[in-house]
Amino acid sequence: MTIERPAARPANPRFSSGPCAKPPTFELNKLAGAALGRSHRAAVGKDKLKAAIEGTRELLGIPADYRIGIVPASDTGAVEMALWSLLGERKVEMLAWESFGAGWITDVVKQLKIDAEVKTADYGQIVDLASIDFNNDVVFTWNGTTSGVRVPNGDWIADDRAGLTICDATSAAFAMDLPWDKLDVTTFSWQKVLGGEAAHGMLILSPRAVERLESYTPAWPLPKIFRLTKGGKLIEGIFQGATINTPSMLAVEDYLFALDWARSVGGLQGLIARADANAQAIFEFCDQIDWIDNLAEDPATRSNTSVCLKFTDPRIRDVASFAKAVAKRLEAENVALDIGAYRDAPAGLRIWCGGTVETSDIQAMLPWLKWAFEAEIAAQAEAA
Repeated sequence: MTIERPAARPANPRFSSGPCAKPPTFELNKLAGAALGRSHRAAVGKDKLKAAIEGTRELLGIPADYRIGIVPASDTGAVEMALWSLLGERKVEMLAWESFGAGWITDVVKQLKIDAEVKTADYGQIVDLASIDFNNDVVFTWNGTTSGVRVPNGDWIADDRAGLTICDATSAAFAMDLPWDKLDVTTFSWQKVLGGEAAHGMLILSPRAVERLESYTPAWPLPKIFRLTKGGKLIEGIFQGATINTPSMLAVEDYLFALDWARSVGGLQGLIARADANAQAIFEFCDQIDWIDNLAEDPATRSNTSVCLKFTDPRIRDVASFAKAVAKRLEAENVALDIGAYRDAPAGLRIWCGGTVETSDIQAMLPWLKWAFEAEIAAQAEAA
């Protein structure tokens, strides 16, 4: 049986969940002003790093008394700095509903061996947010990149908390409203929602987090790249562009370009609207089709960036093999690249919908998804 291919194709087939699609107007020659071959401690380097920090503050609406630092090793490095530097002063609650949250549990429980209460939920679900004790420190991901589940808002976080909230927001920053008064430590990386280059993380500290850093010394030794204080005081230079190790000035220039592009589409609210429109196109597609569904069970907790899908057709004998075959067909046609589910997640697809993706490309890709599904069902039947 011949299954007709759709006529239209996405202009950009890149729907990877990281590194994510570059902004639509990106061209390499637009990075010509990078301070290449210059010291990041020279005036030109420091000015660009400072512009990256203050541009982040402006676009995300981060309060003036919060510190913002550029740190090594992407979001992972930023989270690890927070866990190793801040935890241990009191009991901690570790929340996870996907792979990366589970990874932070491993670090805290098995490596740091901190007294922790672990609360987890299966993929597609979320923990009972009403059960959290904010006398404890609380560590969580705002948006579960590998499950497509996000917290619905910040209302569940206590205003009068005694502990700190440590939030991995790497697939949420620039796509979701983050309530800064509820977040004491927030991290993200450049290669997610703004499609920047990898290896640089952002660490955002509230005054409460700074107070903890200056009043508490962990029982374990801290590697140089994790050290945020010296002599009991915050190393302020880190939050003014004096990075702990050498940053890539080409990547910095790329991030500055992405920030400028974000301003051109309406800033944070424009980016949120773009992500919402992208995700909504997929949600509506799923509502019209009986063989695929959103992995996130509650619409209130569905991600608008990392949309995770599961195949539900009873004719599928091996879901994992089927999902891989569908993704392979789409890649071979160059209509959707890198959309397989994360390796630790349930078998299915994961389609990035952040603001650098055009809704027209999502809409052009979805008929191809239907084509790939039908072609694979037919191939499975023929092989039986």
